[in-house]
Amino acid sequence: MTTEDLHWITSSYSGNGGQCVQVATNLADSRGVIPVRDSKDPNGPVLDFSADAFSSFVAGVKGGGFGTA
Repeated sequence: MTTEDLHWITSSYSGNGGQCVQVATNLADSRGVIPVRDSKDPNGPVLDFSADAFSSFVAGVKGGGFGTA
C-alpha cells in the first residue's frame, strides 16, 4: 500500500446501519488509487482500485446501471 495517511470517508447517503464501505480519495491524484475498506472492520483488509475504475463505478451507480436492491 503506502505510508501516506489515508483520510477515510463514508458516504453521506449511508445510514447508520453499519453496512458501509469507506473510501480514501486523497491518494487519487498522487498514487492513482482509491483504497476501499469495510467500515465495520477498520483494521481489516483494504482493496485498492485504480482511480479510473472507481470513477467508472461511481458513474455507473449514479446512472442507475446497477438497479436497486
